[in-house]
Amino acid sequence: MKKATTVRSVETLACDAGWRNYHFVKITTEDGIVGWSEYDEGFGAPGVTTAIERLGARVVGKNAFQHERIYVELFAATRPAAGGVVALALGAIENALLDVKAKALGVPCYELLGGKIRDRIRVYWSHCATWRINHPDWFKPAITDLDGVKSIGREVREKGFTAMKTNIFVYTEGKPQGWRPGFGSPFEPELNVDRTVLRNLCMHLEAIRDGAGPDVDLLLDLNFNAKTEGYLKILRAIKDMSMFWVEIDTFNPQALGYIRRQSPHPVSSCETLLGLREFLPYFNEQAMDVAIVDTPWNGVWQSMKIAAAAEHFEVNVAPHNFYGHLCTMMNAHFSAAVPNLRIMETDIDRLAWDHELFTHVPEIVDGHLIMPDRPGWGTEPNEEGLRAHPPKSKGGLLNYGQKK
Repeated sequence: MKKATTVRSVETLACDAGWRNYHFVKITTEDGIVGWSEYDEGFGAPGVTTAIERLGARVVGKNAFQHERIYVELFAATRPAAGGVVALALGAIENALLDVKAKALGVPCYELLGGKIRDRIRVYWSHCATWRINHPDWFKPAITDLDGVKSIGREVREKGFTAMKTNIFVYTEGKPQGWRPGFGSPFEPELNVDRTVLRNLCMHLEAIRDGAGPDVDLLLDLNFNAKTEGYLKILRAIKDMSMFWVEIDTFNPQALGYIRRQSPHPVSSCETLLGLREFLPYFNEQAMDVAIVDTPWNGVWQSMKIAAAAEHFEVNVAPHNFYGHLCTMMNAHFSAAVPNLRIMETDIDRLAWDHELFTHVPEIVDGHLIMPDRPGWGTEPNEEGLRAHPPKSKGGLLNYGQKK
């Protein structure tokens, strides 16, 4: 059995993804095995590519099978500035090494994680209505009023999905606009929640629920868009709605625990945390019902450790997944292998050229992702497709609220 394969090169590639770019790591070994991962630097993390390229030089010449050793060595070399962009670079490198190792062994990546527990993974339709409102040039048909919101709710049900997640919108003369002050759009750094926001949010949720009907689970993502007072006002305003979860981001675990203990709905959180050390204060506080783990950021191997700790605290996990198809499959392997899974996020509204960028697209049947048994992650970037859609010089959160 193959026990070693030496890394020859670590490269980064990118392509146009509409309102942002997709980013990839390509690790090639001396015997020609190519491992891939997808990462992101548009979600508040510019500079990940530079960090990967600097750290990649230390990976060349190493045995790709020893991904834990490589991770620990890179962490030691960056320990004074651990976390942030550096942590994202480590995660991207780890994920590409896992793909190399699985392909060398001729097995799916989930076999490296303990084997799969489930063949089908329940997914929810993420950014439902959100992409068609916020990015109408890229996601069709554009949603311009409450009737459009109701229509996409009906579309979710008719396409066989059992859960959907949306965001906060305010309606001016009937036209919806994303309300995301936590990301600077609009620029309201005090993050107060007033009656107008509450009234519009309820109107939006009622419309999408009306379209979907009573049997589709409804999830709400509040991101970083309020402080503790505001989150509680929102939870009180929607207390009579049936919510699968309300997703709340805050950097203070005590604040989140305070919110959860007053919430009429399950609370999910932690999609922006890096490493088990950052998750532990939230677990100790019993701050959330579901821990959201970004496996492209953390690395799938490291994410399994976070999920194991969550299990100890009687908490289920859900992957953070709003990227390209490779990220979806990386998260699917995590979801297939982890015991304490709640549900998996995925974007169903896709770019017109998404299918050109990858060798395989996820197979989703009746609201469930069907796990393939192909070696590695089960898909990889199509380099010809990437070249046909060269990356833009700007995009992602850095352009939220900016004039075009």
